[in-house]
Amino acid sequence: MHTKNDCIAQADALTLDGLFRARANRTPDALAYRYFDDHRCEWLTFTWREMRDEVARWQTALVHEGLQTGDRVAIMLKNCPQWVMFDQAALSLGLVSVPLYTSDRPENVAHVLQDSGAKLILIDNATHWHPLREACTGVTTLNRIVTLRTPPEGDSDERIRGVDEWLGENTQTLRPALTHADMLATIVYTSGTTGKSKGVMLSHGNLLSNATAAVQCFSVVPRDIFLSFLPLSHALERTGGYYVPMIAGASVAYARSVQQLQEDLALIRPTILITVPRIFERIQAGMQSKLDKGSALARRLFALAIEVGYSRFEHAQGRAGWHPKNLLWPVLKPLVADKLSARLGGRLRLALAGGAALSPNNARTFIGLGINILQGYGLSETSPVISVNRLHDNLPSSVGAPLANVEVRLGEFNALEVRGPSVMLGYWNNEIATREILSAEGWLNTGDVVSIDAKNHLTITGRIKEIIVLSNGEKLPPNDMEAAIAADPLFEQVMVVGEGKAYLGMLAVVNRERWTAAMQARGLPAEWPHSLHLPQAKAYALQRVTQQIQSFPGYARIRRIALLDEVWSVENGLLTPTLKMKRAKVLERYQKEFEGMYDGY
Repeated sequence: MHTKNDCIAQADALTLDGLFRARANRTPDALAYRYFDDHRCEWLTFTWREMRDEVARWQTALVHEGLQTGDRVAIMLKNCPQWVMFDQAALSLGLVSVPLYTSDRPENVAHVLQDSGAKLILIDNATHWHPLREACTGVTTLNRIVTLRTPPEGDSDERIRGVDEWLGENTQTLRPALTHADMLATIVYTSGTTGKSKGVMLSHGNLLSNATAAVQCFSVVPRDIFLSFLPLSHALERTGGYYVPMIAGASVAYARSVQQLQEDLALIRPTILITVPRIFERIQAGMQSKLDKGSALARRLFALAIEVGYSRFEHAQGRAGWHPKNLLWPVLKPLVADKLSARLGGRLRLALAGGAALSPNNARTFIGLGINILQGYGLSETSPVISVNRLHDNLPSSVGAPLANVEVRLGEFNALEVRGPSVMLGYWNNEIATREILSAEGWLNTGDVVSIDAKNHLTITGRIKEIIVLSNGEKLPPNDMEAAIAADPLFEQVMVVGEGKAYLGMLAVVNRERWTAAMQARGLPAEWPHSLHLPQAKAYALQRVTQQIQSFPGYARIRRIALLDEVWSVENGLLTPTLKMKRAKVLERYQKEFEGMYDGY
């Protein structure tokens, strides 16, 4: 196993397809990808040499479609080696790849295909196309639909081809590259928490410079194994879980599904994870549920392990002195911390979290139990990483310091503005939106309100568009309050409301099991979901909310609460594919409950 750095320099790669060629030439026989084959029901692998040969086949097939430099081709697959093959083949021919989420709604898929002018789409099978067919009837540019699985006989859509037929005979020679660093590589459509998603134009240089700067923030070596489960259509996974391992020569294993993530962690035993805080929230909720059913001693040991572990962490970071209780760690580690490590495969040395805020409670729990979580921050418009914590300089309440090649400054209302080689070219077919966010001098306004400390750590305090302005003129970003409230395991999802109102209210999805147990323990009616609407039950929930936000300013108080039994999800349109809350959609769905909180005022 290689333990020394084997990173490919940006100057040697020049482009994303140049990076792939350089990696395949440098370590042709090294393990590149591991994946589960559903047909053979076993895990299979690809070396870099095998990937190179496959990319050559995909190149030939794309050429036979008569596609020209700059044409857009879409991909709507779960994570797999074929995603990489298609992407690399397209990039090397000067085509522009347009990633789509497999969980996206048909109307948004249609919007992306039509807006981008995609001429070809790669999907898993024909049955995935059928729900999209009606929504996509107005997409005039789409000439070919390629399916990884053989399409059923008799399908009336003549554009559909199975990949085996489409690829044709083996071709083992890569065609000469046609790209340069400034050429458009991809159009990444934003998740769209509000309105129609916009197409972020990223060049080869944008993505390569970001991946190169990111890998300089933490050590990645050929022996590292990434477990990839965030969609490759997510900008964080694409840069951090696809291009970064390629730069470093590390291998990537594709998880079967989020539902099977626990099994895959135990089987693959990854050393690095690219993740979102929601995964840690789920793991912590599972641990807490188990503790609640266990002994008081187990709960005390768990709390003590976190306390001691976090004390050791703060001491190692130079922010606290050594404490005698740290001597307990050799006892607490095997009793508590090692059990969590085992659940994550036993070899995890680094977890990079982004996409949303990591709650203080979450950070304290996992870091206290020995998991190195580095929280970062970025946008699709910045390829995406702007900042990240480092192992030697990890402030969990922040999103770390900027990458070496990213400039930052505070603009109006303390909105963070960034400039650097990873900043997008602009929005596809949308000059007005481009001018609104990107200045002539290259500064991109993130729209996020931040503070910057003496060590250049960025701390996100809110979002300009999400700041709630009460009728008395008080302004507050809801994000911190929501994170504090969500730390109570009674609440699955929360949204603070009150724009233009006299006081704050809250929409909250509660955990059914915990709610029922809490009602029964207090002798209150526990019938689900009827009990959510009882005045005494709401008073109890409001009391728990108040406990969570008592450190906030006096005007930041929740006065009314609406308890909900429907979980917000991608499927019901209340979360983006990256699991961000669609505030406008949530408010629209629960307009009646919202108005009920302000009746009489």
